[in-house]
Amino acid sequence: MPIPQWLSRTELLTGKDKLVLLSQKHVLIAGLGGVGAMAAEQICRAGIGRITIIDGDTVHASNRNRQLAALKSTEGLAKTEVMAKRLLDINPDLQLTVIYEYMRDNRTIEILSRGYDYVVDAIDTLSPKVFFLFHCVRLGLPVVSSMGAGGKYDPMQVVIADINDSYNCKLAYYMRKRLHKMGVWTGIKVIFSPEVVDRSSVILQEGESNKKSNVGTISYMPAVFGCFCASVVLRDLLEIKNESNGSNAL
Repeated sequence: MPIPQWLSRTELLTGKDKLVLLSQKHVLIAGLGGVGAMAAEQICRAGIGRITIIDGDTVHASNRNRQLAALKSTEGLAKTEVMAKRLLDINPDLQLTVIYEYMRDNRTIEILSRGYDYVVDAIDTLSPKVFFLFHCVRLGLPVVSSMGAGGKYDPMQVVIADINDSYNCKLAYYMRKRLHKMGVWTGIKVIFSPEVVDRSSVILQEGESNKKSNVGTISYMPAVFGCFCASVVLRDLLEIKNESNGSNAL
């Protein structure tokens, strides 16, 4: 298989055989907000051959401070539409499946049952996120899940760990609590930060059953979480071990 010129720098790092391996892999990214869109782009730029993206939302003006798809010119467009054009502009040979919907209940199971080499969970509402992760574990799908990037400033505190080892993150706490009731204690890699959130950056959210609050977010933190998610996917698929002795050694 000839390696396209745009991947020459990646080939220099990984070697041809590993690039060919990535071209044969299928990755699912659920959620295309600040975290998921960045993860999708980095996974695409690394040469993954098949990607499925899922999101049911459109671009809003309030997304522009942190989301890759959010521009003045894209307001009102489906995030899947914007990201599909972007990913295919990076790699025109990408086998891309686009699902423009909010996953719920049996539809989640149906989509996950198609089988993937890796799954990225960047869903930002609690109940669908728990249901999604439970069925990833049930189906034996390798998955990395983003916890809360909101209210955080310091990228040096971001950690990769098993969900059972996460701490001082409210979203991770609620996720663990619900998953434990479903019999899941471990087996999910998460990206989280234990940085303390200033309560003044949180406002209550009315009218949404799964999202009780909105949290202030700085431009770079969701992108950092997304890059961490992409790094987990790519290093695991390439079987690259982190020799660090710290918490990011997973």
